Amino acid sequence: MDEYLENSKSLYDLKEYEFNKAPGHDGGRNLVYVCTKNGEPEYVLRLSVLGDRRAQDYLAEAEFVHYLKEVGAPVVDVIPSLNGNLVETFSLDKQEYFVMLFSFAKGMLISDNGYRYRQGAPLEEYFYNTGKALGTIHRLSKEYKPVNKRTEYFDKYNREYIDALISDEYEGLKRAIKERIEIFGKLPVNAEVYGLVHFDFSDGNYHIDMNTGDITVFDFDNCMYCWYMFDLANLWIHGTGWYQNEPNPEKRMEYMKGYFDTVLAGYRSETYLPDEMLSKLQLFIDMVLIENIVDEFECCMREGEEPDPEDIKDAAACLIKHIPYAGFGER
Repeated sequence: MDEYLENSKSLYDLKEYEFNKAPGHDGGRNLVYVCTKNGEPEYVLRLSVLGDRRAQDYLAEAEFVHYLKEVGAPVVDVIPSLNGNLVETFSLDKQEYFVMLFSFAKGMLISDNGYRYRQGAPLEEYFYNTGKALGTIHRLSKEYKPVNKRTEYFDKYNREYIDALISDEYEGLKRAIKERIEIFGKLPVNAEVYGLVHFDFSDGNYHIDMNTGDITVFDFDNCMYCWYMFDLANLWIHGTGWYQNEPNPEKRMEYMKGYFDTVLAGYRSETYLPDEMLSKLQLFIDMVLIENIVDEFECCMREGEEPDPEDIKDAAACLIKHIPYAGFGER
């Protein structure tokens, strides 16, 4: 077995566990392993290997996740090492590894169930529960007082970084992103609307208990200080998959309104959402599109490649041409 896994086993007393590597994506930040004992998954081990973050960043993530679990949020917990640390680090072949161990989320990905929700329950229950889970996290985030602090949105998403990351070949896209960043800079920033968010809240990052419908959230690796509406806009975009095959654009948008109204009902059962911010949903959908584009460029850069234009063309077109709702309502 690789030496880094042997080091991790010693740090967390995992010698009796089997390690199964979880699938990742090209250019990804982490190596992730499911730790199984007697055929049952118990933990998830994450090794972060890119070297683009400080120890403080990982500790800030770990403290936030552990806080959420302690105060009742539907999230996995961070498991301390034998040394009592939420984050461990070691060097191997001149590479620094940051290691964290998490409890395994009860249930399963809905994609692993063929996008079928639990038998006998309506999809509306699922939509409501996702909103409720997110609302709980945001409500508790508003009360959180960090020791170590994660980055702010504009620490990364600023004109200088976009200039450095995206080549001039994409001049129109760069201009569109910078225009949005200027608008984002005028949004209100206060404890009610802006705080530490998941920043990747989607059905790939929570498990569903198919007996009860309960949701358990994981993978806060991208969490940062941003507007709470970002997570909701991300849910909006990921919800389009349920209705994308409806040929009538008016019906597609009608279905999406019903979906999102149900998500919002769950969300608002846990925390306050100002109507002023909800009215800016379109702007936050653009913010999500920008995050997706930036992530594509970053992943390709790590691999020493240029993005495939096909992978970003739809999102880019929406930003450049001001196409609303990520193009979902277009004919």
